[in-house]
Amino acid sequence: MQLTVIGCAGSFPGPASPASSYLVQADDETGRTWRILLDIGNGSLGVLQRHLDPRELDGIFLSHLHPDHCLDICGLYVMQKYRPAAEGEVRPKIPVWGPGEAPTRLAMAYAGIEDGHGMATVFDFTAMTDRAAVRVGPFTVTPHRVNHPVETYGLRVEAGGGVLAYTGDTDCCAALSPLMTGADLVLADSAFVEGRDARRGVHMTGRRCAEAARAAGGVGRLVLTHMPAWNDPAVCLAEADAVLPGRVETAVPEGVYQVG
Repeated sequence: MQLTVIGCAGSFPGPASPASSYLVQADDETGRTWRILLDIGNGSLGVLQRHLDPRELDGIFLSHLHPDHCLDICGLYVMQKYRPAAEGEVRPKIPVWGPGEAPTRLAMAYAGIEDGHGMATVFDFTAMTDRAAVRVGPFTVTPHRVNHPVETYGLRVEAGGGVLAYTGDTDCCAALSPLMTGADLVLADSAFVEGRDARRGVHMTGRRCAEAARAAGGVGRLVLTHMPAWNDPAVCLAEADAVLPGRVETAVPEGVYQVG
C-alpha cells in the first residue's frame, strides 16, 4: 500500500496543510491500481487534485461528520455533477462509507441542491457498522467505533499484506488495541498536549497515542497527526518518543509512505 497525506491539520486547515484527508493506493492481482480516501476535510480537495483526478477514486471513508473530516465532499459533489461532460462519458457514483447520518447531514451542509435528493445523484452512501469489514478491490477496511463526542470510527486498512490503522478523532479506548495491533503504520490523533488540555473523551496527546500503540503491540511506525496550528509538533513528538523511543514521527503534508 501507498499512503499519501493530503491533509493532516487538526480542527481546521492550517497554514501548511488542509484538514484531515489521506489517500491510500494498492494494486490488485491484475495490476489495476485502486484508490480510496480516508476523510475529506475542509481544504483537502484542492491538494487532492495534485495527486489524482477525483474521478479515479474507488471509495471514500468518513471517520465522522465534523467539518475537518468531511466537508470538502461538498466541493467534490459540485465537481462531479457540474463538470462539463465529454461525449459519451459515464459518471459512476462514488461509494461513500460513513456514519448513518452522512447523507442527510452532508446534504444540509450544501444547501439548495436542486433535485431534492441530497447527494445521492453523485455518491452511493452506505452506513458503517462497528467491526463490519468492507471490501473495495484489494482493500479490506474494518471500522472500529472509538471515543469521540459524535459517532466516530477508526479505520483499519489491509491490502497486499500491509496494515494501516487510522484512529480518526479519539481519546484512549478499548477499540484502539484491535485497531492498531500489528499495524505497519498507525496514523494517530495527537491534537491535545499533556498539561494543557484536560478534557477527556475527545482527543489524545502524543503520550497517549504512544501508550495505545505500545499496549496494542506489533506497531511498526507511529505517525502523529491531526495537530491544530497552535500545537508545537516537537512537543507532541517528544511526549510520544518518551514512550516509544525512535519509533514515532509527525505527519508531513503531502508526505508519501509505503505501508507493508
